[in-house]
Amino acid sequence: MVQYPIKVVLCGSPHTGKSCLREGLKQSLMELHREKETPYPLVLTACPDGEGAWYSEAVRADPELARQLKEDYKAKFTLEFAIEKAKQVQKLSHPLNIIDIGGKIDDKNRRIVASATHAIVLFSDISQLGDWKDFCEDLNLQIVALLHSDYEGKCDRIDAERPILRGSVHYLERGVDVSQRPAIVALGELLVHLCSEN
Repeated sequence: MVQYPIKVVLCGSPHTGKSCLREGLKQSLMELHREKETPYPLVLTACPDGEGAWYSEAVRADPELARQLKEDYKAKFTLEFAIEKAKQVQKLSHPLNIIDIGGKIDDKNRRIVASATHAIVLFSDISQLGDWKDFCEDLNLQIVALLHSDYEGKCDRIDAERPILRGSVHYLERGVDVSQRPAIVALGELLVHLCSEN
């Protein structure tokens, strides 16, 4: 049986489209919330790249201003930053939480997600997958999705839905609404299913 709160780490190497996936997943979950009264998705950005949940909307409205604000908000990935984010993750009490971490496997990210429960791994190259799976397994994070980020692809692919969603999501590009992509919709439904198992 799954226990509340569910704290899902979105992880993967840099430049795989994690921020785009995060925004699309959030929008897909919001639609499920409105239509079916599923748990509201709380998203925590736990990386210091200046690209919070607001960024995708800002890019659509004014790409230049969004880039400028991102630079202004960018911080150093210090131990103090990691300690503060770890406290925030530990205190999350909402039924469904998504934690977006930076693209490095290091002690700071381990500290941040130590109290998380599940993980989504996004990878653009299969060689990245083993290290991220090890990262999740070392922290006892239950992997719920392994998704290939296929930037040049023309469509999503779903190879398996349970117990782990496996497949690919195509063209994760800033400013593009990806919330209705089949892999992202399936991922949202999987997370809602996890919540309903409690």
